[in-house]
Amino acid sequence: MTPQEQFVSLYKQMADLCKENGWGDPFSYARSKEIYATCVLGHTMPGPNVYAGADGINENNEGVEYKSTTQETCRGSYTGISVQSTWEKQLHYLHTDKIGKYPEHYYNRFEDGVLVESWKMRGHKVLEILTKKLKKKYPTIHEKKDPRLSANISWTDIKKHGEQVI
Repeated sequence: MTPQEQFVSLYKQMADLCKENGWGDPFSYARSKEIYATCVLGHTMPGPNVYAGADGINENNEGVEYKSTTQETCRGSYTGISVQSTWEKQLHYLHTDKIGKYPEHYYNRFEDGVLVESWKMRGHKVLEILTKKLKKKYPTIHEKKDPRLSANISWTDIKKHGEQVI
């Protein structure tokens, strides 16, 4: 089998495996990394073809958030956060619909396609860190062409408040 034929065969096998298990399209955005992380971390995938919401389900049957990077250190980018009409509504949205609804956030670092490092941080700590950063940006966000919020959990944040699991 040529390398090209082998690639096509493996691609089809991955697509078939994911279809059979209701994991969705493994080649859509970072879905394959989410599937990989659930397998390695002992989590399960959310229901069939669920693309919004939890990235994985932990051992307590709770939805969890995954952030992946190929950089030298773990980090997490929270982008495209919908903007609400007031800061009070924004805070409620962050707590109940976006960040705070996940009790655990995992920061996964991939190297050459392999998960080599993973850190876990409690959702309330992620929310605390991100809320401070987002609150600073909120007053001027409506003036921007793309008025969505974004903020990062840094490697420093992860080392200080996280727990390494891999």
